[in-house]
Amino acid sequence: MTRPTRQRDHDRQRVRDEDAEGSKTDEVDVEEVDPDELDPDDLDPAELTRTADGELIHEATGLIVEEEQIDPGPEWRAFNHSERQSKSRVGAPTTKTMHDKGLTTTIDWKDKDAYGRSISSKKRSQMHRLRKWQERIRTKDAGERNLQFALSEIDRMASALGVPRSVREVASVIYRRALSEDLIRGRSIEGVSTAALYAACRKEGIPRSLEEISDVSRVDRKEIGRTYRYISQELGLEMRPVDPQKYVPRFSSELGLSEEVQSKANEIIETTAEQGLLSGKSPTGYAAAAIYAASLLCNEKKTQREVADVAQVTEVTIRNRYQEQIEAMGIHA
Repeated sequence: MTRPTRQRDHDRQRVRDEDAEGSKTDEVDVEEVDPDELDPDDLDPAELTRTADGELIHEATGLIVEEEQIDPGPEWRAFNHSERQSKSRVGAPTTKTMHDKGLTTTIDWKDKDAYGRSISSKKRSQMHRLRKWQERIRTKDAGERNLQFALSEIDRMASALGVPRSVREVASVIYRRALSEDLIRGRSIEGVSTAALYAACRKEGIPRSLEEISDVSRVDRKEIGRTYRYISQELGLEMRPVDPQKYVPRFSSELGLSEEVQSKANEIIETTAEQGLLSGKSPTGYAAAAIYAASLLCNEKKTQREVADVAQVTEVTIRNRYQEQIEAMGIHA
């Protein structure tokens, strides 16, 4: 049953009147604030809200504290790689892994024009000469030639070690700093570039021992260690000691051990390190001994020789660390 039309109109008018009175009351209760008189530094951080557009708003007054956020991304959208490539109007991003940061131009070797047609023999010989001179003028002085050779060495060694690109970028930055501060003088380019790569691995938390680094380098382990200590001190790199636990997954994977062994090895390292046994010990040898002990405890026995070969340490080191660890854990062999 519906109400008469006159009654419905009366009810609607009454609701409108009540809303109007409520809004007037709200206007009276709200204190007007002049945004120009507010100092953003005096606002309570708890009352500030960051919107999805990047604006910082003061909730109590509605004051926009920060605006005009710069969006470095493109103005277009793409949903797959080919669409992104077709819409992009720029080249590759700059990178520290190239001596010219990737900003140089190159002349293609396809010997074709813009329409894909083959060029004449006269043009081909001309382009060949231009390419030759292009390669020559890419490095205008000895410093750039030094940098070009060093960065190519870093790239070669990083590829052999299988480290991610971020490590190559950090190593390139470290070498550039060493070159700018004249730390290369009296030292080989290979030695400094290898030391920069080792420092980058430690900075990025990618565990690679000096033995592994020296295997892919053209200099010996002693020179790498000496150069690393020198540039680390001169550049103030502030390296933390390597955590043996970071070696456990890789060593265990190469040995074909289970997750249970890895977990037990990490437990052994944590427990014994808390007792001060790690101080002054090689992290690779310490990790290898923990893995050997964990493999025995989990009935996945590996010989000391197998573990030593993977960790590139001696069997004597594993035996010594193993004895210390099981005594600290209260385990009777």
